[in-house]
Amino acid sequence: MQVFATFDHSDYVELAIRKLEQEGFCDIFAVPLDKRTEGAKIFDTLHQSDGISLINKGMFLAVIFSVILSSRGFELDWGPIIWGLIGAGGGFVLGFLIDFIIVAIKRRNKKTTKGKQADLILIVTCEDIQGKQVEEILWDYLALGVAKVKQQ
Repeated sequence: MQVFATFDHSDYVELAIRKLEQEGFCDIFAVPLDKRTEGAKIFDTLHQSDGISLINKGMFLAVIFSVILSSRGFELDWGPIIWGLIGAGGGFVLGFLIDFIIVAIKRRNKKTTKGKQADLILIVTCEDIQGKQVEEILWDYLALGVAKVKQQ
């Protein structure tokens, strides 16, 4: 059986490893995780999307502005079609900029995760009957998450 645990990089990891070694577990493997160095992308690609649309407000304002300006265009020099197109273009740009600014502010203020971030993974290989004991030791030393995998 293998027991996987994620930890915040602290003294508790060393204490957990020391406790596991005292209990007779010698097959212990610790893997530090690399942190993300590049920021999140604002624009989606064809193959990856974060579920945030930047054109919703733009389309809404394009419809509103085109209807208003095309109805006013009957009284203006260029006519309703040109003023409707100007309203649609201006409303879309205004809505896109509003969405872009809101998303940029939210991403800047948002924490990357709700809880603590895991800095390393600890892997302990043991017998099936020892899995519960290893899991309890890891929870006692403040593991962020623990998973057990039975081997065939």
